Amino acid sequence: MSTDYYVPAKPVVVETEIKKSRFIAWLAPATSRAEALEFIQSVRQKYPDATHHCTAFIAGAPHGGAAIACDDDGEPSGTAGKPMLNVLMHKGVGEIVAVVVRYFGGIRLGAGGLVRAYSAAVQSACEQLPLIKRVTLLKGVIQCDYSQEQSVRHCMEQFDAQLIGCRYGERVTIDVAVSGEYSDLLNAQLLELTRGQADVSWLTDEAHHAIAVDQSTELSFSGLSSSQRQ
Repeated sequence: MSTDYYVPAKPVVVETEIKKSRFIAWLAPATSRAEALEFIQSVRQKYPDATHHCTAFIAGAPHGGAAIACDDDGEPSGTAGKPMLNVLMHKGVGEIVAVVVRYFGGIRLGAGGLVRAYSAAVQSACEQLPLIKRVTLLKGVIQCDYSQEQSVRHCMEQFDAQLIGCRYGERVTIDVAVSGEYSDLLNAQLLELTRGQADVSWLTDEAHHAIAVDQSTELSFSGLSSSQRQ
């Protein structure tokens, strides 16, 4: 199972109106609980006179290990924060915080109406949210003969492997990082290329994450298939 996942590229805000109540939905990146709470506070300060500031966040990977929380902020229990969080969790996105600001319009929506309204507000914002992929990179070490170095480097480029460092001794030692889904393929290709002479080892206990910085790769929820969201 891939541990890669999508995260917000930048904040978005989308406003909707339901029975004269204004719902202003903000979505933003949040890599930690502290960052999520800081963003929530900033939105509160933008709309100090609002009736409610309901929140939800997944501060970490969506497949486990994240700090997760939600808050109804005075709405009836379970009618705002939890529906907002359910939308985010269904999307499979990580490192995200949602704040829905409500200005009461004078018409009560009832419990069911509130659940639908807050869910729809976050859903509408998700449809406008640009995403980038957070990729799990595995660190590894490749050792090869001097005559094989250029071929090894070319093979690394084919799998978008990052060169971390290179040392020269009796053999060439290359420190590398590559997407976890490509590590086995790169390993097999290097062994075939060098006729089994290259030594490749992966430091699986030192996995780290990197964000793709090429903004041309931004996607949105509407541009992802259901399998990509998992």
